[in-house]
Amino acid sequence: MSENNETTPFDPDEHGIITVSAGGREYLLLGTAHVSRDSVQSVETTINGAEVDHVVIEIDHQRFESVSKKRDWSQLNIFEVIRKRQAFLLLSNLVLSSFQRRMGSGTGVTPGAEMIAAVQAAKARSIEYTFGDRPVTATLKRAWARTGFWGKNKLLASMIAAAFSRETVSEEDLARLREQNELESMLQELADYLPGVKEVLIDERDQYLAKSIFDAPGTRVLAVVGAGHVPGIARTLELLSRNEVTVDRDELELIPPPGPVRRAIPYVIPAVVASLILWGFFRGGVEGGLQSLYRWILVNGTLSAIGSAAALAHPVTIVAAFLAAPITSMNPTVGVGFVTGLVEAFLRKPRVIDFERLNDDIVTIRGFYRNRLTRILLVFLLSSVGSSIGTFIALPLLFP
Repeated sequence: MSENNETTPFDPDEHGIITVSAGGREYLLLGTAHVSRDSVQSVETTINGAEVDHVVIEIDHQRFESVSKKRDWSQLNIFEVIRKRQAFLLLSNLVLSSFQRRMGSGTGVTPGAEMIAAVQAAKARSIEYTFGDRPVTATLKRAWARTGFWGKNKLLASMIAAAFSRETVSEEDLARLREQNELESMLQELADYLPGVKEVLIDERDQYLAKSIFDAPGTRVLAVVGAGHVPGIARTLELLSRNEVTVDRDELELIPPPGPVRRAIPYVIPAVVASLILWGFFRGGVEGGLQSLYRWILVNGTLSAIGSAAALAHPVTIVAAFLAAPITSMNPTVGVGFVTGLVEAFLRKPRVIDFERLNDDIVTIRGFYRNRLTRILLVFLLSSVGSSIGTFIALPLLFP
């Protein structure tokens, strides 16, 4: 994608709509807050009053199905989720859902209500509509792939903090967040904290959404999007209309392969550990080698077991974490979370009530621990984090 750094100021009208006129077409951008009663009313009023040919809605089809219908988790097979290495992706989705639901609790509005309102209003007026956002799974996978080791830990920490925060927002708070200066400040904070994640979550989706809007049929197109995306979308639409930029949505859905350094790390670390243990045998004989081996097992296994215990895992799972971590850390194809997650799932299989209460349990810390499904995911995550920390702590201790 080519890019022009020129920026153009865009001022909303009295209805909060920014209009971009380009190439004989008009693009009306209505910025919303995703858990705001005012945004729901604004969407309904705008679609009912505006003469538009098409409505583009900032959501993908999968997420729309999730927010418009109470998701049925009963068909979820947690063993398959872990086996296919999708546990972190599932946990990320649940954490994001938890954050949105708690934000909505302060306003009494269900997350995504303005998107549902947009679909209903468009249907009522027989206006064609499309879902314009990138699939959420692609966004999460790209964010994870673009983040380095320390960035991943910062991302995990921020997600867990967001999931377990007791903060709620009022309509007054949301009104302030819809102000451009507040949004720009927040986005700049995100860019400074996690620049790779900000690029995937904000910049790429601005481009993806702008392309969806640009390709929509009709001469007057209304887009219902989060307020934080409006400036980026407006700039990209102008650039697209002047052929100064190209956006390939298929390319923005691809998951970038890891670079050579990242591909090598899972093999380099076990090689270093094995070399240091062998060096211990060479330099210090059997006693020196065994001492290095014991340190590796004790540090790595203990921290992984502590992580499992922090997730309130079954005692057998905690023992499995201690025994498996030193071994799986030497195997780039299997992580300790794979072992602990499967053991916990076998010992404490999710019950029918866990699936039925999942949507409510993810809103609180107590619910995350009470629900067997989410606790399995916590065991997977925290045992893996413990083992990773243990690897870096143990490495210096292996030097003779």
